[in-house]
Amino acid sequence: MAYQVLARKWRPHNFPEMVGQIHVLRALTNALESNRLHHAYLFTGTRGVGKTTIARILAKSLNCENGITAYPCGRCAACCEIDEGRFVDLIEVDAASRTKVEDTRDLLDNVQYAPTRGRYKVYLIDEVHMLSTHSFNALLKTLEEPPPHVKFLLATTDPQKLPPTILSRCLQFNLKRLPLEQITEHLTKIVKQEDINYENQALHLLAQAADGSLRDALSLLDQAIAYGAGCLSSDDVGSMLGTLDQNAVLELVRAVTTNDAPGLLRQIAQLAEQNPDFVTVLGNILSLLQQIALAQVIPTIIDASQPNGEIILQLAKQLSPEDVQLFYQIALLGRRDLPLSPEPRGGFEMVMLRMLAFRPTTMNVPPQSVQTMPNSSQTTLTRLPPTSITSVNVPTPSVNSSSLTNSLKSNGEWEKIVQSLEISGVVKQLALNCEFKKHEEDIWHLTLSPHYKLLLTEDRKQKLEEILQKQHGNLQKVRIRVERPETETPAIKQQRIQETRQQYAAQVADNDPFIIYMKENCEARINKVIALEQFSVNNFQ
Repeated sequence: MAYQVLARKWRPHNFPEMVGQIHVLRALTNALESNRLHHAYLFTGTRGVGKTTIARILAKSLNCENGITAYPCGRCAACCEIDEGRFVDLIEVDAASRTKVEDTRDLLDNVQYAPTRGRYKVYLIDEVHMLSTHSFNALLKTLEEPPPHVKFLLATTDPQKLPPTILSRCLQFNLKRLPLEQITEHLTKIVKQEDINYENQALHLLAQAADGSLRDALSLLDQAIAYGAGCLSSDDVGSMLGTLDQNAVLELVRAVTTNDAPGLLRQIAQLAEQNPDFVTVLGNILSLLQQIALAQVIPTIIDASQPNGEIILQLAKQLSPEDVQLFYQIALLGRRDLPLSPEPRGGFEMVMLRMLAFRPTTMNVPPQSVQTMPNSSQTTLTRLPPTSITSVNVPTPSVNSSSLTNSLKSNGEWEKIVQSLEISGVVKQLALNCEFKKHEEDIWHLTLSPHYKLLLTEDRKQKLEEILQKQHGNLQKVRIRVERPETETPAIKQQRIQETRQQYAAQVADNDPFIIYMKENCEARINKVIALEQFSVNNFQ
């Protein structure tokens, strides 16, 4: 028997065998079981997600000899003939090769006649968006007043090209790209059934290359099996696909993480020997940065046992969230602009070096000092050496008594406690605006300024108690008095720091030579909001 490609061998023959598209299958199943059938269905989505397959299963459901059902038997003559592509009342048309109006008119001339064998005459028109305007007009009349024995099943990858008059007469179902995990799981099931030796990473690479298309994944699987002589290894699949070794991407990001410019350039030089597509390399870097960002927010989402999982978790600890977001934005813009560079490798090097150049330093950033030259109106700007700068001077509110020193220290701890609690919204605002006084016998003594007394309700205080009980024990109680705080509350501290940042950012911008030139010669103005957003919070550590 001739070999049958996996995409055909594993084509689903009923709705339960479908992979994904639950939202479409549920609607069709309910319609078939309740016999609420429309005369025209439109299936949209990218290639290889199951548009034609669902249409053929629906044709079987309509014509199964056991009656209209969401679960055709697959054994009767109608079901078998539809599976084999020779059912006389299922007319499949490739609109891409029959775009002329004459072809459409010839097709529709037989619509009025009753089906030869089945219950319904089903017209399955693939890539329907390729029909000409005159062909759509010819089809429209039939869609408006279809005979009761006719069903139209339309499929397209580009529904935007369909006239609104056609769209309004169809029930439209949009099929989604399949998730990477779902494709990998299905490929694993197939290789086990086919008794093929495989590596998990190899299947992951195939699923990733399929880009949401299960048919493409099965075609690539066929190709990989032939390439590997019946075995699937990650090295063979990577070589076949021309994909970059993930270790090379990890080393690039690691060099940026450690500010190792010479090491970064060495890695790029080694990478260039493989003659890679640097746009694809940036895409791989973007994917890695996304995984790092996810690991920073939800560490458990990364499985350390998976390939490179432990390294991703390590990089997530070494990089700050701000650095990850900055690198992602630089790589994203660099990927867009890379085709404009004179030479791909040089453009890629500039993108990676840009990550080093614009990465905020963790040390305190020295403010700029303004000096006026004698006998000159020209203003020059100099930077003081880092060793001569401590940081931005932030005024501290006066304290009535030295006995409150411990309370000030406790308020710092209170801020850390509040930030660690799983609270948000008004309850968190209540806690941040409270001054910590003392904690004794499982009672938290707090004070709240009269300005914020509207925040205090019994429900919110009780909610704060419940959250403290989860972290510090079931006997925790909260006592809040409304009186003027004697020290700085966490909320006031945050506001003070924010105002200081704004003032410092404005000062830096106002004294920048380029900005001074633009203001004096081009009537430029500073958008203080944008300027502050661009000013990294790392400058105020």
